[in-house]
Amino acid sequence: MDATTETAIVERTISIDASPETVWEFLVDPEKLMRWKGVDAKLDPRPGGIFWCEIIPGHVAAGEYVELDPPHRVVFTWGWEKTDSPTSIKPGTSTIEIELTPEGAGTRLHFVHRDLPSEAAAESHAVGWDHYLPRLEVAAAGGDPGEDPWLTQNMESTS
Repeated sequence: MDATTETAIVERTISIDASPETVWEFLVDPEKLMRWKGVDAKLDPRPGGIFWCEIIPGHVAAGEYVELDPPHRVVFTWGWEKTDSPTSIKPGTSTIEIELTPEGAGTRLHFVHRDLPSEAAAESHAVGWDHYLPRLEVAAAGGDPGEDPWLTQNMESTS
């Protein structure tokens, strides 16, 4: 296999103290998504519909929904509108798959971000997902993850 066809993945599993139906809403409802990630979101959760989330000002993730099986599975493509760093990937060039499985009174969320073009891109995205998935865990369980510290850092660096 040559280097152009090899891709890297980020894979995580978390447990959330909420039903799959509740967690689902935090993945497809723009207002609920922004409780744990992003300052703006435009979501059209249907196959071919847009996924657009401004994570922090000037950093927009975009793609489209590929598959939805509420409240069990959602698949969408992912990339960055600005690809100004070596680990940035263009919109639609990687894929995120999220599986929600009942686990007692809560939910097991299995997350896979695949088709990343390099280990460096996977490492960069892993940092982001390791920051945001715990925030989802808190928000979906009814808690307040607080202001995103990355948003605060970004505002300080631009002022």
